[in-house]
Amino acid sequence: MPTEQLDAIVVGAGQAGPAIAARCSKEGLRTAVIERGHFGGTCVNVGCVPTKTLVASARAMHLARRGAEFGFEAGDVLVAMARVMARKNGIVGTSRQAVEAWMRGLKHTEVIVGDARFVAAATLEVAGRRLTAPRIFLNVGGRSVRPDLPGIDSVPTLDNVSVMELDRVPEHLVIVGGSYIGLEFAQVMRRFGAEVTVVERSQQLLPREDADVSDGIRAILENEGIRFAMGSECLSLAPGGKHGERIVVGAACGNDRPAIVGSHVLLAVGRRPNTDDMGLDIAGIQTDARGYITVDDQCRTSADGVWAVGDCNGRGAFTHTSWNDHEIVVANLFDNDARRISDRFTCYALFIDPVLGRIGMTEAEAVKSGRKLLRAKMPMQRVGRAREAGETQGFMKVLVDAESQLLVGAAILGLNGDEVVHGLLNVMAAKQPYTTISRSVPIHPTVSELLPTLLQQLKPMA
Repeated sequence: MPTEQLDAIVVGAGQAGPAIAARCSKEGLRTAVIERGHFGGTCVNVGCVPTKTLVASARAMHLARRGAEFGFEAGDVLVAMARVMARKNGIVGTSRQAVEAWMRGLKHTEVIVGDARFVAAATLEVAGRRLTAPRIFLNVGGRSVRPDLPGIDSVPTLDNVSVMELDRVPEHLVIVGGSYIGLEFAQVMRRFGAEVTVVERSQQLLPREDADVSDGIRAILENEGIRFAMGSECLSLAPGGKHGERIVVGAACGNDRPAIVGSHVLLAVGRRPNTDDMGLDIAGIQTDARGYITVDDQCRTSADGVWAVGDCNGRGAFTHTSWNDHEIVVANLFDNDARRISDRFTCYALFIDPVLGRIGMTEAEAVKSGRKLLRAKMPMQRVGRAREAGETQGFMKVLVDAESQLLVGAAILGLNGDEVVHGLLNVMAAKQPYTTISRSVPIHPTVSELLPTLLQQLKPMA
């Protein structure tokens, strides 16, 4: 088989890959974009786009049921699951087609559909062809973990993909894993009308978060009728019911807690990279114990001329970190701009309703760092815009380095928290003192207008 010489190869059309391909095209490089499935990667197809579309439908239903609070009666809310999913599929399809059309329309660029695998250093085989290039970019993403639970093969289970293909609302959805993904689906399905139980090994929901954040999230979800089985260390699955139509989830060691019987089980216990079938060892590309491709601060792998971006490099599990990986790569390759992964701050959101916006360190991490800290916390009941909207659950919390006056971290759990937190994030990125915000004159009435008030209440932590 002859080896075709290219200038660049992009494997995977998720968030980072297409943007890198576009820049290679702009530079006049002969480029191949290889994709084995749907264009757009996790975010477009089974992540951000479809899940936030479902969140929007669930929120509309939730508000309709609260009509009496706002002075109207909407009657019974009837959930048409097929129409909900059709709306989701339409939005996903439009986004996916846009990415594919973008790639197929690039100059100097060929789209190849198929599974790519390394057969030698800097050499890939795909769709009966052998390709090589001095620049290879891996953007192969990840997938949900299927845990090794007793009885898991004896019952049907859902993951983050198949749960979005349901054509009717589950009677009782049991979610194994109180992860960020699991909690979003918990609220969505509860608002669609399902009974929902979340089974979590840890004693604290979202143990990476501070206890007050975790407790606040749990309170929001419990207020909507979601049940939690915490400290479930001995998980097992088994068929139940007269004809095996139920799923029995054993959630405790011994007999001190009854089993949970559900109609459906969603597994939400983590993600793994799509790197196990690529022949990375043949190409001299190192991975860690979990299969993530090892990269340096500028996304370079251990193999010359190969970069890994997005979920597969283990340096971020979000669309925005994947996009930033692309920015880092092209800045270093084409712009003589030494951007680095370590320059970015931790930032993400948990898209329950109301949402959690998180940036920087948690309180526990900040204390562990040994620095002198200032802290302020304010309940959302203090926010006029939240009271007017009938959305007073949650709180705002911010941490500041007492010596440098730089923001260290923040959690905004409440109305528009994912948007409000960006005001703090931008100041952190600019490395400006917190007084940049605390002395500003914000617009009234907004949620963000309480940020100066919050910062003016900073006090030393004991």
